[in-house]
Amino acid sequence: MSSNSSLTPSARAFEPLQLGPITLPNRFVKAGTYEGMNFANGPSAALVKHHVDIARGGVGMTTLGYTAVHPDGRTFEEETSIGADNLVRFRALTDAVHGAGARVSLQLGHCGTMTRTPKRSTRKPLGPSKTLNLYGAMVGALFTSEMTSADMQTVGDQFVAAAKHAVAAGFDAIELHMGHGYLLSQFLSPLANKRNDQYGGSAENRLRFPLEVTERVLAAVGDQIAVIAKLNLRDGARSGVEIADSIKTAQALQSAGLHGLVMTGGFSPYSPMYLFRGNSPVPSMLQTEKSAWNRFLLKLGAKTAFRDTPFEEMYFLKHALQMREAVTMPLGLLGGLRSGDNVAEAMRAGFDFVVLGRPLIAQADFVSRLAKDPSARSNCINCNRCVAEFSTPGGVRCVLGEPNDSALNARPAA
Repeated sequence: MSSNSSLTPSARAFEPLQLGPITLPNRFVKAGTYEGMNFANGPSAALVKHHVDIARGGVGMTTLGYTAVHPDGRTFEEETSIGADNLVRFRALTDAVHGAGARVSLQLGHCGTMTRTPKRSTRKPLGPSKTLNLYGAMVGALFTSEMTSADMQTVGDQFVAAAKHAVAAGFDAIELHMGHGYLLSQFLSPLANKRNDQYGGSAENRLRFPLEVTERVLAAVGDQIAVIAKLNLRDGARSGVEIADSIKTAQALQSAGLHGLVMTGGFSPYSPMYLFRGNSPVPSMLQTEKSAWNRFLLKLGAKTAFRDTPFEEMYFLKHALQMREAVTMPLGLLGGLRSGDNVAEAMRAGFDFVVLGRPLIAQADFVSRLAKDPSARSNCINCNRCVAEFSTPGGVRCVLGEPNDSALNARPAA
């Protein structure tokens, strides 16, 4: 909560925020959104520019989008993982962001069964339960395997190693991805977790593995950098995670010592538009998708999970308020914040920071604009065409603006 209740809500958003061992200069955080700006398994020069521009635009902390804890944890081959071999490039990025006046976080995840990566150390992708994976059918990943306790130990080791690499690379925080249908989310969700052992069934059992990962990461690096998590409030699909489940998970994470929580929603194989809202990105994705099989799946999805969905501002607020009542750790409100009035409302409601994605893709300086004019509005029109842009040569951008320099995306960060 804010330390100075005499400030207006708009001014409070520009107060510093303590997250574990670090202090953010203000309460604006760039959401971790995959950028499509990697080169040869590491950050490109374009990725550095992208986050430096956002840092200069006034955020307290920017977040690198999905980075796998191991090559097996990539959803597709173009994603990167963090390891000893690419730390120099990650360090170039963190140094540049720090020079621009912001903190920087690394979103760490493992895709579990949700993969179409052809090169894996296991014949079948691993997840909480055996299942079909139509997404990976064309790369020999149609069937998945149920993780054993040894597999869970190995993946936990990978999260710890990646967290230590993040420290070495100069990151101020890491964000454990527990949402959107990635591995930790798969364990949490009845949609993917069909186990009947101590890791399946009840909400308490389903949260056990994500909690173990969190505890191990906190023990390894929690005194050096902030450790936060991105957690679904709801999966937004029938038989998926509901707010009561997520509250139990958040309370367990808080007891473990987690430093903060970014609240999100949507389970990609079933309900991606529960996260995005607005226009379906499928028409744009069809233009950039190289695989005929995946274009076929996208066309099917356009009629079901990827249908246009009405947009409303602050669309996670109702369930986020229930989470605010249930935990005391710092909470970040994400989802449909488009104006200074939205930010002020989030501060009044007791949230500790706001998390912006598309508004900062549309206008890297949106936070600076709010500092000058608390009534400012984002020019994002919720068309979601930016979702497809990470597959283009220049990487993610707002289609209302100028194209990115693709040459920067063909050059390593340095």
